Amino acid sequence: MKKTILFSCAILFTTIIIAQQKPTELDKSPMDMSYWPKDFPLLKMNGKMKDVSLTARIIYGRPQKSNRIIFDGIIKYNEVWRMGANEATEIEFFKNVKITGKVVPKGRYTIFCIPQVNKWTIILNKDNFAWGSFIYDSKKDLLRTDISIEKNTETIEALTLYFEETKTGANLLMLWDDVKATLPISL
Repeated sequence: MKKTILFSCAILFTTIIIAQQKPTELDKSPMDMSYWPKDFPLLKMNGKMKDVSLTARIIYGRPQKSNRIIFDGIIKYNEVWRMGANEATEIEFFKNVKITGKVVPKGRYTIFCIPQVNKWTIILNKDNFAWGSFIYDSKKDLLRTDISIEKNTETIEALTLYFEETKTGANLLMLWDDVKATLPISL
């Protein structure tokens, strides 16, 4: 009888605690994911990708411009940026690829950026559990490459990263504010 009363009290207490918990607020920089090939999970689910395998995906937080100055404002020139918001952006390759002629073995990497006025330095780093770029360790870099940037005619409100297929592989397009950067990736 004592055990039953004790058990019932424990259940009641747990129920009260759970009922008082509030859901977390919506993140101002929601997480997003892009695939190469585009829409891979949907195509696979619909049976349209039987002979094609996933090459890459990127997972990132999508910060908003929100009337702020982005480059050389909240994102400082010549400083390492996590290429997104919140956790550092992760890129995963499901097969070996080449970036600027260097082989990048299949695997998961953190992608960082050092933005400058006329170019970006893109960094693939082996530290996969970084929050932002606060503990960035250049000793874990796998690759560094400079890419040119373009000015967009339109302003992009939310950071947008996606793969666009090419004849030799795909470009990772990175757009935010009035800037567009392109990282060529080949097979």
